[in-house]
Amino acid sequence: MAGLRPFLRKELLEQWRTLRLPVVSVVFLLVGLSSPLLARFTPELLKAVAGDQFQIQLPTPTAADAVAQLAKNLGQFGALIAVLLAMGAVATEKERGTAAMVLSKPVGRGAFLASKLLAIGATLGVATAVAAVGSWFYTLVLFEPLPLAGTVAAAALQWLMLVAWAAITFVGSTLSRSSLAAAGLGIVAFVVVGIASAIPPLARFVPTGLGPVIHGVSLGRPVTDPWTPIVATALLIAAAGVVSWLAFRRQEL
Repeated sequence: MAGLRPFLRKELLEQWRTLRLPVVSVVFLLVGLSSPLLARFTPELLKAVAGDQFQIQLPTPTAADAVAQLAKNLGQFGALIAVLLAMGAVATEKERGTAAMVLSKPVGRGAFLASKLLAIGATLGVATAVAAVGSWFYTLVLFEPLPLAGTVAAAALQWLMLVAWAAITFVGSTLSRSSLAAAGLGIVAFVVVGIASAIPPLARFVPTGLGPVIHGVSLGRPVTDPWTPIVATALLIAAAGVVSWLAFRRQEL
């Protein structure tokens, strides 16, 4: 892992210089603010659209609905952002020839890969934290206060899920010179995981298995077996990192 520190510094500065960090943070903030609003006003909107001809009985929205809306929005839209961040991380550098220039120096390829994945994780972490703050504030205004400790824990778990999508896409970016091919791998993985999440024996072992845990801890409720999806997702990220390194270490750049 020789050269990790300068590589990581370079990649973090790159996230800021290319506006990825501020833009993704602003987008996530909008998602965080809009989620409680959607939960609060969607029933009224549906009633207004239905008009007097149809009688729609919907339960009164609660803070639990705001939490569920945020988890859904970040789980889907955030996954797309994670794929976009990771798809060109390595593939673009190989295509342009900059990877060959950088790695001609006596530095490790492992450090090169690790710095990129850590920088993507940092961007997703900051953005997820911003979304959590925005959602917590608007949930307080529209519904009731959520437990602060639960909100922090839920944000950390949401971040872990997004890093998993980025790590899977990152594997494709190391295998190919095409960013689109890497994005395709991330999207296919999202679809496959969505299918697996509908199969009860597999649901806890895929990243989406964190959804019920996120919902429970956000509201301060007890959660049955939270560690299985957490450990499974962490192992998936680690496995993706190892596969990326094994695929990249002997490639011709």
